[in-house]
Amino acid sequence: MTTAAAVKRDLARLADKEKATLLARFFKTGKGEYGEGDRFLGLAVPQQRSVAKLHADLPLAGIRELLRSPYHEHRLTALLILVDRYGRAAKRKDDAEERKIYDFYLVNAARVDNWDLVDLTAPNIVGRFLLGKERDVLYRLVRSRDLWERRIAIVATLAFIRERDLTDTFRLSGLLLGDRHDLIHKATGWMLREAGKRDQAALERFLTKHAARMPRTALRYAIERFPERKRQRYLVRGKKRT
Repeated sequence: MTTAAAVKRDLARLADKEKATLLARFFKTGKGEYGEGDRFLGLAVPQQRSVAKLHADLPLAGIRELLRSPYHEHRLTALLILVDRYGRAAKRKDDAEERKIYDFYLVNAARVDNWDLVDLTAPNIVGRFLLGKERDVLYRLVRSRDLWERRIAIVATLAFIRERDLTDTFRLSGLLLGDRHDLIHKATGWMLREAGKRDQAALERFLTKHAARMPRTALRYAIERFPERKRQRYLVRGKKRT
């Protein structure tokens, strides 16, 4: 059975100091920025996926150890292993294992602490688990003071959108209209855009009601696929909101 130490060794072999410096800037790790204190080895996501596949049998204790690491790549690789493990459990219809992984993810949500970590995992674990189930947890998370828990809540709905189940995406987006963080604006606009691909009329009803209150970034993301004339019409409605 593989270990967290073995995962760390394989990641260390691929480390690139120059790329680590670039990633630290890209993920805003400076004082007061959203990624403050995050550290990087300098690996691309495909490299981490390759390492994750080599260590697919890492137990939850090892995943937890990696999640506690200050290194971004340790945490992301751990989460990629967890997503793969969830997918295998779902394929064999192992409800108990799915629940175990879902619970583990939420207990350790504080370590899912950058936007890429959320985006690559929340739909595939939280969203997928909640298909056909009560979703009260998302309404708790969306009201959290923690930026990443709020992002988990809205991005998890991508799993519902893929099934043409759009209700919670619109409801949660409405609750996030007053959010002050740009990363929530982007995530909300992204989910609205994805919902609009399945039902543009529903998206337009949401925009007709809320465009004037929407953060500019969220609005721009939501209407990205609209024809230019229609885009401008919604932008004018929302022009007073920055």
